[in-house]
Amino acid sequence: MKYPKEYLDEIKIRLKVSTVVSKHVSLKKRGKEFVGLSPFKNEKTPSFTVNDEKGFYHCFSTSEHGNIFDFVMKMQNFKFGEAVKFLANLAGMAPYRFSKVDEQREKEWNEYTSIYSDYTDYYHNELLNNPNSKIALDYLKKRKIDNSIIKEFKIGFVNFNSSIYEKLSKNYDVKILNESGLFFHDENKKKYVERFRNRIIFPINSLSGKPMAFGGRIIDTKNKYAKYINSPETNFFRKGNNLYNLDRVRKNSHKFDEVFLVEGYMDVIGLSKFEIENCIANLGTALTDKQIYMVTQFFDNIVICFDGDESGYKAAIRAAENSIKSVLPDKQIYFLFLPDGEDPDTFVEKKGKNEFLDFYKNNKIPVHKLIFEHYKKDNSSSPSALASLEKKLKVVANSVKDSVVKKYVLGYFLDNLDKYAPGTIFKKSNRSYINSSKPLDKTKKLVEDTESLSSMDIKEFCLLYIIVNNLNFFYQRSDLLENVKFLKKENCLIYDKILECVKNGNLDKLQIDDQILDQIERYANIKHIIQKNDKDEGKIVEIFNDIKNELKTHDLELRIQDLESKFAEDFNQNTFDEINRLKKEQNIN
Repeated sequence: MKYPKEYLDEIKIRLKVSTVVSKHVSLKKRGKEFVGLSPFKNEKTPSFTVNDEKGFYHCFSTSEHGNIFDFVMKMQNFKFGEAVKFLANLAGMAPYRFSKVDEQREKEWNEYTSIYSDYTDYYHNELLNNPNSKIALDYLKKRKIDNSIIKEFKIGFVNFNSSIYEKLSKNYDVKILNESGLFFHDENKKKYVERFRNRIIFPINSLSGKPMAFGGRIIDTKNKYAKYINSPETNFFRKGNNLYNLDRVRKNSHKFDEVFLVEGYMDVIGLSKFEIENCIANLGTALTDKQIYMVTQFFDNIVICFDGDESGYKAAIRAAENSIKSVLPDKQIYFLFLPDGEDPDTFVEKKGKNEFLDFYKNNKIPVHKLIFEHYKKDNSSSPSALASLEKKLKVVANSVKDSVVKKYVLGYFLDNLDKYAPGTIFKKSNRSYINSSKPLDKTKKLVEDTESLSSMDIKEFCLLYIIVNNLNFFYQRSDLLENVKFLKKENCLIYDKILECVKNGNLDKLQIDDQILDQIERYANIKHIIQKNDKDEGKIVEIFNDIKNELKTHDLELRIQDLESKFAEDFNQNTFDEINRLKKEQNIN
């Protein structure tokens, strides 16, 4: 549901940015602005500024920038709607009321979560205080889960003969109670009975921290019931839209670079015991796009860590094939395989926190690499087998939703396939105009690891690759080389040499060090796409312009950021005008 602009503007009118920020940051007046220590980074010298007149905050340490809604969402890990409600209350405004249908759904949601809250509290207390729950307590103690952990995660136990249905039916709408998934109707007994009877229950909370479902573990392992079950899907709960413990982890997302996605509740709790608190778990289903999207709102790196057995590996491959679709620029998905027979809980129990984290750092595998290695594992190097493998990998690459990431995933797959086939497409015959020369001083050092390169660095290499392999074409179409923005100084030098020779018609005098050419070949993941379309000049121009525009946009963004930082200090009219000019060029305004 979208809030009206007038309602949001009224909140901004009633609340100064400094009023909101000062609840988290100690601010001091300096001219027309306020300054304080950054809430996003530990620092001794204030680099955080607030400008009430312009209605924004800016952190020079982290480049965080935004309005009061952005600040509240960042500091309190709120969704936008939650931030609006919070700030409206702070501004003394009534909550915005949507349609009657919306109001009814909100009423039912509140009823639903209240039922789950009461259920959680009741069986949490039963676990800790009812003698009939000793079997569950003994099991948890055997897993080294003491009362403090039980209370922290609000773990409960539903005794086989226990029931809270009658009590709840007196306080809540019976229709919602029956649809809650907590009970099912026993046709023989003609009554509603506990779905989670004889199970330890783990509350699954919404992002706002309200219980909305349970995971349940059986105690009596002698029977044929499933070891784990989850709440059935309801009008308010979808397994594929939620993750265990994400509500708690998101509150501390600013402390961590990554989050560990594990298979089960006990893995989350087991790692938490050892102060590895950035852990979440899926709910017994295949990893969904929605779950990946939710996690990437709070973390840049997702580490999927499943059990070190055959079933864990198979689950990981399924997760890899699905999650690669949702990879975004600057968002990484890794996989971590533990030794055979180990799960995260048992591994950290035996080895401790430090060894687990060291194992992660040394053994994590990027999702695209895992998929390639898995597909190649059982494949021969015959031409037909490699052709079949290439076809499969292209299907995976084409499933990636982000167009930029798709290019580089495909480039990685094809680049690695080249290692199993004779020859390479980047041959010196394609560089007929380029002569060897001594290395330029600023281009001697080669980057050894692609992970050390930014996405913009790689795009620059792609652009250079297209140019040096199509010199005759760009000699005829030198207009395409106008307004190309390279940020990396080394690449600027190469480009300037190329541009000079092209404009002067002296292609035979172009000298570029072979090491530099090899560097371009190594990191230009676009080369396979260019090879495929080498006879289609229109397609090459399209790809060239696409990358050129991306680099130009990035350059504009950096220039705007620098000017906004400058403006926050000097409030110079010329600076302000230049910001507006660049934003118009960027089609922001």
